[in-house]
Amino acid sequence: MRETGTLDEGDLRASDEARNLRALAVIERLAMAGQPYTLSQLATRLSIPKATLMRLIEALELCGYVAHVPDSRGSERGLSLGPRSARLALVTLANNNFTRAARSLLRTLVDRVGETVNLTALDGDEVLYIERVETNEPLRMQMHPGMRVPLHCTASGKLFLSQMAAAERRAVLSRLSLKRMTPRTITDVNLLDAELDRLAARGIGIDNEEFVRGMVAVGVPVRAIEDGHVRAVLAPLLDWQRAGKTQALAKKADAEEKSKAL
Repeated sequence: MRETGTLDEGDLRASDEARNLRALAVIERLAMAGQPYTLSQLATRLSIPKATLMRLIEALELCGYVAHVPDSRGSERGLSLGPRSARLALVTLANNNFTRAARSLLRTLVDRVGETVNLTALDGDEVLYIERVETNEPLRMQMHPGMRVPLHCTASGKLFLSQMAAAERRAVLSRLSLKRMTPRTITDVNLLDAELDRLAARGIGIDNEEFVRGMVAVGVPVRAIEDGHVRAVLAPLLDWQRAGKTQALAKKADAEEKSKAL
């Protein structure tokens, strides 16, 4: 059965003009995948000859739309979306009703918890701020949509890492510098990996003054309806002097409720 909103074999074979959609079909299929595809898997699902697909993949990788990452077996030949695809998706989101709807939800959550709330996405080996609504409190961080922050010491980044397949996570961690941002930043890769396992079990991300002193954050996932995979993270940013543990847990629950509406 055809997946809703995707290009199928008939689309790609309908005419010579339709063959120009093959690059889009590759990007679309990888975007919907829960894990990297091998070339053979992708060729089978798209009914494109492997030789043709290989040339297409080479062109897409050169432009940054596709990247090679470890697949589920740890092979280095897994195919996934590259950073340029992520940027394209974010630009697309910024030019439609999604941003307005997201800001409305973020504003509701800010009014409820009294703290700044961020909506973030994974962009390569960094966290990208998609949208942000500030608290009215005088003490707050000056950040803006489009900024990028590290994966290893932010609530959003740790949530994204925790949800990755083991092979993909190992590959990403091997590329990160694990720079110490505060005395609480976890810079030992084994300790960080163990922390990510604990967060994966809880389904959240936590920044306990690991990125900025005096600031903590709890990230909750925004999951795709069709497959449940984490596509973005909703992260209230809390001043630890204003928010005790009890308040922080209450704000986490509010954030989880709002993330379901995105």
